[in-house]
Amino acid sequence: MIEPTSPLQIADYRRFWLARFLAVFSTLSMVVLIGYQTYDVARADYGMDRSQAAFMLGLLGAAQFVPLMLLTPLAGVAADRFDRRVVVLCANGIDAVIALALAFATWRGGLTLPLLFSLAALHGSARVFNGPALSAIAPNLVSPQLLPKAIALSSIAWQVGTVIGPAVGGFLFAWMPSSPYFLTAALLLVSGLLINSIRPVRARHEGPPVHPLKQMVEGFQFVRRERFLLGCITLDLFAVLLGGATAMLPVYARDILAVGPEGLGIMRGAPAVGAALVAALLSWRPLENNVGVKMLWAVVAFGVATVVFAVSRDFLLSLFTLACLGAADMISVFVRNSLVQLNTPDNKRGRVSSISGLAISASNELGELESGLVAGLIGATGAVVFGGVGAIVVTAIWAWIFPELRHAKTFAPTFLHENDSQTAITVKEPAS
Repeated sequence: MIEPTSPLQIADYRRFWLARFLAVFSTLSMVVLIGYQTYDVARADYGMDRSQAAFMLGLLGAAQFVPLMLLTPLAGVAADRFDRRVVVLCANGIDAVIALALAFATWRGGLTLPLLFSLAALHGSARVFNGPALSAIAPNLVSPQLLPKAIALSSIAWQVGTVIGPAVGGFLFAWMPSSPYFLTAALLLVSGLLINSIRPVRARHEGPPVHPLKQMVEGFQFVRRERFLLGCITLDLFAVLLGGATAMLPVYARDILAVGPEGLGIMRGAPAVGAALVAALLSWRPLENNVGVKMLWAVVAFGVATVVFAVSRDFLLSLFTLACLGAADMISVFVRNSLVQLNTPDNKRGRVSSISGLAISASNELGELESGLVAGLIGATGAVVFGGVGAIVVTAIWAWIFPELRHAKTFAPTFLHENDSQTAITVKEPAS
């Protein structure tokens, strides 16, 4: 039997890839429009000024983060104890219900800030279970040799969905505000059916069953003990927490650049354009040498692009800087995900992925809260500039306190379960 040379030669992986694309396409469209409608409702129906409405965007991020923070340990255990397909299917079902609720509320003109915050919190609850289970599926579908390519291809699904979803959602919203939510519900159903068609995926455990509470503790202890993983995860947490510009995009779309919901969808997709191009390059020619240093410089570039976007008042320049921001972030994400997945044993991947997911969610949702708070004090532009500079400073600090990141030369896995591959992995060493 000929061994596959690409993850796309594996039928289960193709179904996984398409399911991921459809889920990202639909949920990102929904999330971006929730932000726009929150800002618009705050301005139009509640009479808030720009700073007050921007603060509402920060509270929206906090509403999504609280359930993420509370449920992350349970989500990791669920991904490591149950069929990961079923966990993803349930999360997709909850998001589909949220989309239908938004569709009918928008159609009937019944949107309020409490309703938007409640639905955002429910989405955060669904996403915390979806992320670890979905992330842990791919390593079980491909061999360790193909995993870096599989991660890059999976990132393409994410980034392409991030480009197309908000853009399509923005134009559909301008045509008929409820229509993108109906589309989201339908696509989530299709995504769930595709995930369900993949062979059952459970983590491999040796020995007697372990109590769920002990599994939670083991996951956190593993990350804390492995400074390499701890540095990767916390770098993203603090750099993106400070450097996120996406929280303020509704402000830029409505009041600064005046491009409306259509422009918001295009701006929200611009980072994913740059990220998708980089992901395509990495799927063809993955990084192999000096991966830690490249990750650190990518985060610095992310911060610089954030600052340039903040001060831009030209729509095309803003789109270009957002694309550069996404390209830099993709390099960081690729390196971090590859290092985390390849340096974590399979029976802990769900829990480690959930902890990584909590860091990512914290950086996004708490980043929105931070941006909202700072914008309420110094305006949206000042908040984004502050965040970009903060991301650069955090990277410099992390390069010093986690020298393991600077010294990471390859993706050489520390852990490899004997059933993960029929042959040993050959790791290419950097040229001397």
